[in-house]
Amino acid sequence: MLYGILALVVIALLAVDLLVVHKNPHAVTVREAATWTAIWVGVSIAFGLLVPFVHEGAPGSSPMAEYFTGYVIEKSLSVDNVFLFLLIFSVLAVPKELQHRVLFYGVVGAIVMRTILIFTGVALIDRFEWLMFVFGAFLIYAGVKTFLQRETHPDISHSPIYQRINKMLPTTDGYQGDRFFVREGGRLLATPLAVVLILVEFTDLIFAMDSIPAIFAITRDPFIVLTSNVFAILGLRALYFLLAGVADRLRYLKTGLAIILVYVGVKLFVENIEGIFHPSPLQSLAVITIVLTVTVVASLRAEPLAEGETPAGIGPFGPSADRTEKQEPEASATDA
Repeated sequence: MLYGILALVVIALLAVDLLVVHKNPHAVTVREAATWTAIWVGVSIAFGLLVPFVHEGAPGSSPMAEYFTGYVIEKSLSVDNVFLFLLIFSVLAVPKELQHRVLFYGVVGAIVMRTILIFTGVALIDRFEWLMFVFGAFLIYAGVKTFLQRETHPDISHSPIYQRINKMLPTTDGYQGDRFFVREGGRLLATPLAVVLILVEFTDLIFAMDSIPAIFAITRDPFIVLTSNVFAILGLRALYFLLAGVADRLRYLKTGLAIILVYVGVKLFVENIEGIFHPSPLQSLAVITIVLTVTVVASLRAEPLAEGETPAGIGPFGPSADRTEKQEPEASATDA
């Protein structure tokens, strides 16, 4: 019953976003993105305040503190995800007015994938307790790797997944409006927008491998893990458009994310070891908030990046340039 109500709430929020707020494709401004980021954060906080009234949790647990800690972890780690979206959109020259459409369906796919991963993870941990040590070690490794690679960025155009998609999926030469598939000469072809969507979904799947185990360091309650993930992801689109305008100032953010990954990895690794101090969800929330605050403040106080310098290891991205579309007879292109 509780999960059914949650599903209805999420569907309603997504419907409002797609059918009302962004009914007509347009380039989202920083002001609009800031407004909707504030709205999504407000909705997430409101839900967190209601958590103790709708979900009791395990004896001795603190569902509200666990929810907010999980939400902050997921939100902070999703920033790295946003930066990679920026790189994908820039390299593949996605028109600004189409970016929200890609992110909307990307969010829907992310919610479905993470729901499956979360319940699978909970079931595996309940059966194989030693997996907590594996997750902890993996997060520590991911944190160290993030720090060491903070000044590098992936080459999207030469990545194996991008090359494989291009080989397996026949595509048009240019974008066809907001369509993912079109029919040309009797053949069903994917547009570059479909390729971008696949890359976005694949990117989120990779990042979920970090963020979901990180929340297991706070709680194993599937309802808290799921809701903290879902509400953080719902605001991902607005956060993307907001950070797109200030990404060049967040030069130290990857260092902060690396610290957070190592912290939650260590916490998860020692969680079941007797005689070792185990931080509470509130203490973890304080640590993560302090790390993020120091990182952001230090970034904003630093000198602006020189032209051509890569911000926070993201790569040379900027406002996406409109890709020149191949001119095809309109009669030959129909919605799939």
